[in-house]
Amino acid sequence: MIKKHLIYKIDKWNMLTVEVHGKTLILREISDQWGEECHTFISRPEMMHWAESRFSKEGFNGTPEEREAIMKAFKEV
Repeated sequence: MIKKHLIYKIDKWNMLTVEVHGKTLILREISDQWGEECHTFISRPEMMHWAESRFSKEGFNGTPEEREAIMKAFKEV
């Protein structure tokens, strides 16, 4: 059974989802700027490490609250 988690969705061109396929996590990041990027992780810690670097406090363009909501969504996967 596949469980799909929505991390964020701004519109139909800007979103990030995580699909759980057993022990494998498939992350799809869709943006109007870069198209679709797909990352496959074999563990939650590996995915969280990616999320911490992708949404670093220094490099995040949104508010601290927006970043916190994204990180909270990742932790709930």
